[in-house]
Amino acid sequence: MEIKLTENEARVLGALIEKDITTPEYYPLSLNALANACNQKSNRDPVMQLEEDAVRDALEGLREQRLAGPAGGADSRVTKYEQRLQEVFNFTRPETAVLCVLLLRGPQTPGELRGRSERLHRFETLDDVQLALQKLMQRDPPLARVLPRQPGTKESRYAHLLAGDVWGAEAPAHATGEVEHRAGAADRVARLEEEVAELRKEMGEIKDQLERFRKQFE
Repeated sequence: MEIKLTENEARVLGALIEKDITTPEYYPLSLNALANACNQKSNRDPVMQLEEDAVRDALEGLREQRLAGPAGGADSRVTKYEQRLQEVFNFTRPETAVLCVLLLRGPQTPGELRGRSERLHRFETLDDVQLALQKLMQRDPPLARVLPRQPGTKESRYAHLLAGDVWGAEAPAHATGEVEHRAGAADRVARLEEEVAELRKEMGEIKDQLERFRKQFE
């Protein structure tokens, strides 16, 4: 099945996947909640300002491609919406996590994907991220691809292909400096996000140890 999403449809689908995994207690989403999820300023690139009518149109496009639609059986007078990616592709959780982050934040390196998918799925190593990317690229038709490495960058970026192969061209020469600057900044942010995730894990382990130690004296 060939999928061809618009920019708005990609954002709506990514937001539905993210909220399904990270906040299941508030899922499925009303139209207003979905618009807010699409327009978040965090974990989105680019930041968008979609009106509810635009989100509704995107949902209709996704419904036609069997990727999203109204949730059935919801005990509410307000229509709520859910994603149906799993019904179409039967992804593993790592594949779903990688594709979700690519939908929400555009092309990224494996290191960026690992740091930014922490809430969706914990990748122990970069090899695990690469494995998920390989599975997406080996689909028929492929759902992801590696991009030509930009001048001055050390890592290749990967992009999803649900909106078509729109990222294959090299950046124009006059934009090279800006691309290099943004890529370097993105790599630094990804490293910081990864370090924060590790620190959170270590803090959690320390808290557990202190709690066990305290209980010895109760």
